[in-house]
Amino acid sequence: MSVIVDYELYRKKIDTLKCCVIIPTYNNQQTIVQVITDVLKFTNNIIVINDGATDSTPELLKEFAVIQIISYSPNRGKGIALRTGIKAAQKKGYCYAITIDSDGQHYADDIPVFIDKIEQAPNSLLIGARNLNQENMPKKNTFGNKFSNFWFMLFTGINLPDTQSGYRLYPIQKMKGARYFTSKYEFEIEVSVKAAWRGIPVLAVPIKVFYAEGDKRISHFRPGKDFTRISLLNIYLFVPAMLWYKPIRIVKHLSFENMKAVVKKYFLDTNESVMRKSLGVAFGVFMGIVPIWGFQFVSALVLAHFMKLNKAIVGLAAQISVPPMIPFLLYGSLRTGQWLLGRDMSETVETDQLTLETTKQLLHEYLFSGKVLQHLYEYLLGSMIFAVILAIAFGLLTFVLLKLFGSKKEQ
Repeated sequence: MSVIVDYELYRKKIDTLKCCVIIPTYNNQQTIVQVITDVLKFTNNIIVINDGATDSTPELLKEFAVIQIISYSPNRGKGIALRTGIKAAQKKGYCYAITIDSDGQHYADDIPVFIDKIEQAPNSLLIGARNLNQENMPKKNTFGNKFSNFWFMLFTGINLPDTQSGYRLYPIQKMKGARYFTSKYEFEIEVSVKAAWRGIPVLAVPIKVFYAEGDKRISHFRPGKDFTRISLLNIYLFVPAMLWYKPIRIVKHLSFENMKAVVKKYFLDTNESVMRKSLGVAFGVFMGIVPIWGFQFVSALVLAHFMKLNKAIVGLAAQISVPPMIPFLLYGSLRTGQWLLGRDMSETVETDQLTLETTKQLLHEYLFSGKVLQHLYEYLLGSMIFAVILAIAFGLLTFVLLKLFGSKKEQ
């Protein structure tokens, strides 16, 4: 049973929201006309990016006088096309932009789904969630999407069913100032992660999708090359996610009530022994200090699994390396290393003695006399010992506190 769509109602809503539709295209001569025709039922606010098409696409686009067409050559990739369209939409004063692929797999009559949702959740990034189990869905898409969903959740803490869908609604004015470096399909992952990091809600909405049978489907996705590019993007995003975004999220959510709830849930309302909980804290603190920045949290959870320690407790304790604590941890590690090696710990320069000349001398002394390597060695050695010292201290403190306040098992 077909659903009757009130096109005039949604044309007014789209104009009121200052929304446009961006259609990137490259050699989709068989489908581009139908896609544009279907979208025109909802709005004339259409920006088509001709990404260096070499077929009859440029001639076909001339039929549509009411839409904006941006063309360039040669082909530069979907990411560049989307970035070009978003910049053009921002300059024209649009607040939102819906992106829809030109290969015919998306249905324009799903546009109301995005419009209705953005009215309920303004300034959100909406991603169309496809049914990945439907007929003709390529198996490589299902695997790639699950792979992408895992990394997106790791980077942002947000669980989405379909992070690779190209049918989206972007709050483009909220995205101003963000910097991107990807140019192909992986842009859609990068922009989603960075939107979440900027505090933009990232939500899923259900959409339909059409996949033609076998060779009838036109796709410019190159499994080998594009999967490699996505993997490199994940490596690039991993370090800031672990060093900056996740710790910042934890600090923002710190409050007396939250801390009280965490202690109650993971330390008091469990049947684990006091010793196991204390070991979990000690190991988490140790992993949070060892010099494997960017990999501390993940490594702690993996090792906790094999050691059969409470992963929640280990993960919480590993967050000792949140940004406010980093200077203290670095300083403590360096001082510990200097103490172990019997090095002079009083090498300082008074601020009133710092001049351009003395600064040059200090830089020359550190860069060419081996002091950089010397202090690096002191830090690496000291961090391991400092990690052990703090791990024992926090472990003992946890043990004493739990013994004093009791645990459910012992009660």
